[in-house]
Amino acid sequence: MKMKKKIAVIALGGNAITRKDREDTIPNQFINTKISLEGVVKLIEDGYNLALTHGNGPQVGNAVLRVELARGKAPELPLYICVADLQGGMGYMIEQVLRNKLETLGIKKGAATVITQVMVDENDDDFKNPTKFIGQFYNSEKARSLQNEFGWIMKQFPGDNRLRRVIASPKPQYIVEKEVIKHLVNAGVIVIAAGGGGIPVIKHQGALKGIDAVIDKDRAAAVMARDIEAQLLIILTSIEKIALDYSKPTQKNLDRLTLAEAEQYLADGHFPPGSMGPKIEAAIEFLKAGGKKVIISSIEKAYEAVNGNAGTTIIH
Repeated sequence: MKMKKKIAVIALGGNAITRKDREDTIPNQFINTKISLEGVVKLIEDGYNLALTHGNGPQVGNAVLRVELARGKAPELPLYICVADLQGGMGYMIEQVLRNKLETLGIKKGAATVITQVMVDENDDDFKNPTKFIGQFYNSEKARSLQNEFGWIMKQFPGDNRLRRVIASPKPQYIVEKEVIKHLVNAGVIVIAAGGGGIPVIKHQGALKGIDAVIDKDRAAAVMARDIEAQLLIILTSIEKIALDYSKPTQKNLDRLTLAEAEQYLADGHFPPGSMGPKIEAAIEFLKAGGKKVIISSIEKAYEAVNGNAGTTIIH
């Protein structure tokens, strides 16, 4: 009897490539990526067929800054093009690190980056009241000037008297390139896709059209896992386990919980919108769509978590 392929989607957290304790240079990004992929390589050795996605928070902030600094000297790039550019650049970095490591291990496996469009609804509520902060901090005078010139929506950043641009973060509906990604993963190619949550697109007069927005990376990973029929979704972040009453004296780390428990804890406010909330929502959505298991853990403990020795596992 033919063994069913083990297919997993891994969502690498924002600290996989850029770390707070290191200057954000390209050489350092390669070093960070190499460290972050150690657990991923072990899963490949164990026979998993993988699709990887990654955050781009620090990188997209820098890309937007470059656009602002080049204003008047070079054509302005819309945000969705910045996301597309970063998918290529960061995908190249991950792909090269993986290829080099697998070659040293004698593993013959291809890797490919797929520039990924993600369908969103232009009537999503978040377009009416955007809340996702991107880019630089501005005083009120500069913020007002940018708002008047480019139509940006500017809001005061929490805990700061300066303002930042806010942009919509609509829910992803489906991966446009899902059949391509699924075909490659089933063929044993390691696919890097939906980087930064994917390039947000809408249907306009029957055709695809890019739109300035930022899609949550973990939500996009859950949608991609659903669309390629993965059994396992692995969300890697900066903490080893999710917890109730996080950072309080009553904090309780969770090794395992059910879908129903995850929904209840989310409703009870244990997982705030700005931190663990989107990851739990992504886990719930994936399991409800037919996924078998979600693992949330730190990048350093990825392999151990898949083998039940670390992290938090969520099942039906």
